[in-house]
Amino acid sequence: MGHLDHAAYGWLTPVLSYVMASIGAALGLRCTVRALAATGAVRRNWLLTAASAIGTGIWTMHFVAMLGFDVTGTEIHYNVPLTILSLLVAVLVVGAGVFAVGYGRARGRSLVLGGLTTGLGVASMHYLGMAALRLHGEVSYDPLVVGLSVVIAVVAATAALWAALNIKSPVAVAAASLVMGAAVSSMHYTGMAAVAVSVSPSEAALPGATAMQFIFPLAVGLGSYLFITAAFVALSPTADERAASASARHLGEHAAAAR
Repeated sequence: MGHLDHAAYGWLTPVLSYVMASIGAALGLRCTVRALAATGAVRRNWLLTAASAIGTGIWTMHFVAMLGFDVTGTEIHYNVPLTILSLLVAVLVVGAGVFAVGYGRARGRSLVLGGLTTGLGVASMHYLGMAALRLHGEVSYDPLVVGLSVVIAVVAATAALWAALNIKSPVAVAAASLVMGAAVSSMHYTGMAAVAVSVSPSEAALPGATAMQFIFPLAVGLGSYLFITAAFVALSPTADERAASASARHLGEHAAAAR
């Protein structure tokens, strides 16, 4: 059995991955709140932004954490197509859950459906990402711990969607995002606790790309996307602000016409 190190760079990767998960959750919740206050194409666009933010944040969290994953006796490479697929799954399945909440008429049923879909999407992303690992040896899992990680993912996703439906205050959303980030990180490290690796030393070249060749540049790019999206959301007026602006403009026009 190879010795597994989940934090080869100390606290750097766990803390940074938690920050990325929290930022993605915060953006997703804020965008969902904006969506629920809008209609038509505007609601759709906010929900698409929410799905991309949450999915990207979760994926970036996972692979930033994986930068700190090391197995004694073997290099670790990643299958590029599977890694990209895990990102697409994260965004698409999270999107299905967000849209279920955004357009569902029965809130309770929509919340359960959205939480289950999103949670299974998070778990699928995690284990697809793990399937992308290429190393000299065999990876195995403790099925009970895997099951626990899936339960954590579903509970975390349901709690996040509940927060999106019921929490409007920016401060409360920020607090909910920190909790969501902790829950997603817990799901990741619970899933990693299920992993065991039987190393078969070899001099053969591994297929795929190293983390620094592929994962690190992609994580930096997606992290930049999250920060740019955060700036966009912060600068975009809320529905109340737009209504107040429209009302002020209407009063101004009315006063000008009365002169």
